[in-house]
Amino acid sequence: MTYRGPDGETTIDVPPGTRLMQAAIDGDVDGIIGECGGNMMCATCHVYVGASDVDVFPPVSADEDEMLTCTKAERRTTSRLSCQLPAPAHDITVELPEDQ
Repeated sequence: MTYRGPDGETTIDVPPGTRLMQAAIDGDVDGIIGECGGNMMCATCHVYVGASDVDVFPPVSADEDEMLTCTKAERRTTSRLSCQLPAPAHDITVELPEDQ
């Protein structure tokens, strides 16, 4: 799993099914705060999923969609909360916004 941020990339091993937010926090990835601990009560784990990987993840729920309106960084069509994204069995890259 690769997290691409404004200051570079961090690649870590993430077991399939692990939430991308938790993996980032456990792996000391700079740029993922996860202030609410993965309870979808903030937007400090905002990421941009690659266009080719959008269908790898479950669809955006109504609650996630509402929280994405609270992101500090620009919301894009590929914006997701990483606390809602279970790691797939294959490697992917997500982009981190400049601010959370």
